[in-house]
Amino acid sequence: MYLAAALLIILSGADGSASSGYMEPDQVLIDIVDVQWAPWTSVSPDFQNWLLRFPQANPSIAELAQEEMKLAGMRFSPQTFAPSRTRRFVDLSLLRYPELETVEVHSLPDNPRILSTSWSPDGSMVAFTNETPEGVELWVIDVEPAEARKLTDAVLSLTANEWPEWLSDGTGIICCIIPQDHGEPPAPNPVPSGPVIQQTTGAAAPARTYQDLLENPCDEDLFEYYLTSQLSVVRMDGSIDKVGDPGIIWYYSPSPDARYMLVSQLVRPFSYMVTAGRFAELVEVWDFEGNTVFEVAVFPVRDAIPIATGSTFEGPRSIVWRSDADATLCWTEALDGGDAGAEAELRDRIYLLEAPFDAEPAELLDLTSRFGGIVWGNDSLAIVSEWWWPTRNERGWRIRPGQPDSEPELLADRSWEDRYSDPGTPRTRLDSRGKSVLVTSPDGGSIYLAGDGASPEGDRPFLDRLDLSTLEAERLFHSQPPFFERPSRFINDECTRFLFLRESVNDYPNYYVRDLSNDADIQVTFYSSPVTVLDGMHKELITYKREDGLDLSATLYLPPGYSTEDGPLPMVMWAYPQNYRSASAAGQISGSPCRFDYIGWWSPLIWLTQGYAVLDDPTMPIIGEGDEQPNDTFIEQLVMSAGAAVDEVVSRGVADRDRIAIGGHSYGAFMTANLLAHSDLFAAGLARTGAYNRTLTPFGFQSEDRSLWEAKEIYIEMSPFMNADLVDEPILLIHGDADSNSGTFPMQSERFFAALKGLGGVARLVMLPLESHSYRARESILHVLWETQEWLRTYVKE
Repeated sequence: MYLAAALLIILSGADGSASSGYMEPDQVLIDIVDVQWAPWTSVSPDFQNWLLRFPQANPSIAELAQEEMKLAGMRFSPQTFAPSRTRRFVDLSLLRYPELETVEVHSLPDNPRILSTSWSPDGSMVAFTNETPEGVELWVIDVEPAEARKLTDAVLSLTANEWPEWLSDGTGIICCIIPQDHGEPPAPNPVPSGPVIQQTTGAAAPARTYQDLLENPCDEDLFEYYLTSQLSVVRMDGSIDKVGDPGIIWYYSPSPDARYMLVSQLVRPFSYMVTAGRFAELVEVWDFEGNTVFEVAVFPVRDAIPIATGSTFEGPRSIVWRSDADATLCWTEALDGGDAGAEAELRDRIYLLEAPFDAEPAELLDLTSRFGGIVWGNDSLAIVSEWWWPTRNERGWRIRPGQPDSEPELLADRSWEDRYSDPGTPRTRLDSRGKSVLVTSPDGGSIYLAGDGASPEGDRPFLDRLDLSTLEAERLFHSQPPFFERPSRFINDECTRFLFLRESVNDYPNYYVRDLSNDADIQVTFYSSPVTVLDGMHKELITYKREDGLDLSATLYLPPGYSTEDGPLPMVMWAYPQNYRSASAAGQISGSPCRFDYIGWWSPLIWLTQGYAVLDDPTMPIIGEGDEQPNDTFIEQLVMSAGAAVDEVVSRGVADRDRIAIGGHSYGAFMTANLLAHSDLFAAGLARTGAYNRTLTPFGFQSEDRSLWEAKEIYIEMSPFMNADLVDEPILLIHGDADSNSGTFPMQSERFFAALKGLGGVARLVMLPLESHSYRARESILHVLWETQEWLRTYVKE
């Protein structure tokens, strides 16, 4: 085996560092990469039409090589003022319901690169943004004739990722445009004007590790230039009404009655320590002339938020319009200083303020945990959620917004880790103004809940009707094997007909309509899988026990035609650890044996084509109960879980104990390196885009919210880099060299590889040019598959 490794290094250069360009794997893998999947669907508010959006195939590396600005945690094209790493759509069509007739949209732009789509409130039009080499245009589709027309030239600014939004009356679309007198971007000065200085004056300001931060005054000027835009309303005849003056428009939202605009602007000073979302900010209510009607909040740079999960900043946050009222603001403020580590009886308070915003805000509800969200229904009904990380507890309350002095009613009080007890999530609909509100029964006495239906047999989604007076739930729909059926939305006011997605192991997901009056189903879409090479594969949800008695589970896949009589197979095991506060919750089954599996380049199932067995998502729970934190025993629990998975597949006769690879992405890559360092369970490792030295993420990572200086031994013990001398199995490290994810700097893989090389380990480092945390370019994807294919052949299969 190690002779083959030596040969591999020789073939790639004396020091293993030479590159022969992008490589391609076996043709069967290429064919899977290049499949065209079914279009993405978006249903009109009146359910009379479906917009079918056809996604772009994997872009070329040449497209990724186009100029990209990386400023304050944001990435965008300086040529088009559009996000640079958002998936584009290359075609649109309409599906008529109930005729089920697919209609071509006429007069679309040539070679469309569609960034976003949105239905008008009445469903008669669709707005979409189209990227051209010159910039982004705004278009609309008149649905009945299925005709597209351009409203603006390439003047839109999408650098802040704020997509155009319809006014509630459908007369216009709010968006940001590039100011007419914008001029040329500031030119970087190659001669420094002086040192870059930062200073701390004794106040604690912990922050996670962020990428693409501002670094100097030139970056500040570039950020201000590219983020400055003019808030505008584009009318259906293409005319543009400017709203206010240009500024760094970070967020905007029209009031439901289309009389006011909630506007957030970023202001100087900027920060070199945090991303744009924590910059100094001014939040106001404007009228449509751009006049300030009400100042909601003024924030300094928010760089001193405690790292404890659940901490936040002081002052108004989660500022939104009440969606079921004309113009009522709602926001939340912390009552504990925003510090989740501080002792406090009350954590948050919710406020309401009606137009014209000249009264004192009304106190709607005090919370003992952190505010999680609110779903509006009417003056007598809204649902508020709160959560608390240390206990994993969440609560749901029924409140009466029109009666602020009324007592809230508790709907749910549970641990979100306990999936078996999940009562479901309230269903919503778009009202006549295009705003999301609760679905209620015709008499207003009930709401509807949909959930995953987790159980010891796997997920079985459901739809319930909850009587608000008795809090008793009536089950209206429950997914039945061999299908996996997931309710989507009601399509009539009587709540007797709803849309759901049906799939099975052998059936590609398709939409159906269920009529509750007679339980009849009508199929709406008729898609089939574009990947047939693995038809007939074996899929099985398996359960087994860890050494300490904890129940574990995984999904086992075997190649088509395989029988245990053929002998054990080499195996690829792909996993991702999860932290829990409860052993009972950690042992619950996740997923379903009835689901269809999308087999793409990202899925470990692709290796079934190469004769490997696959164990997907074997649970790797890390549990900390009581005063113990999960990561206090991370290594011990991780090795126990992995060992139990290996023992199970070996005992079944489907895997050869000496030919099992372990792999994962991001935190799964971190897991992979740790398992190679602290066990001898695996023949090789596949680690994509991971972090290996936790001292480089000193203010917390993943679910760990203690700092390095609070848990120094834990950080060091959990760092594969610190235990690189124990890694005695071959490991393939792959990382995008433009990774933007917090905590997984490309340097993590580079330094880990350097340590392994210096210690005489067997490793290969593949840095993918221009790729971020997830890989996009076709050339990169094919090369990743080639590297993985060769690594598995060399160290596992043979």
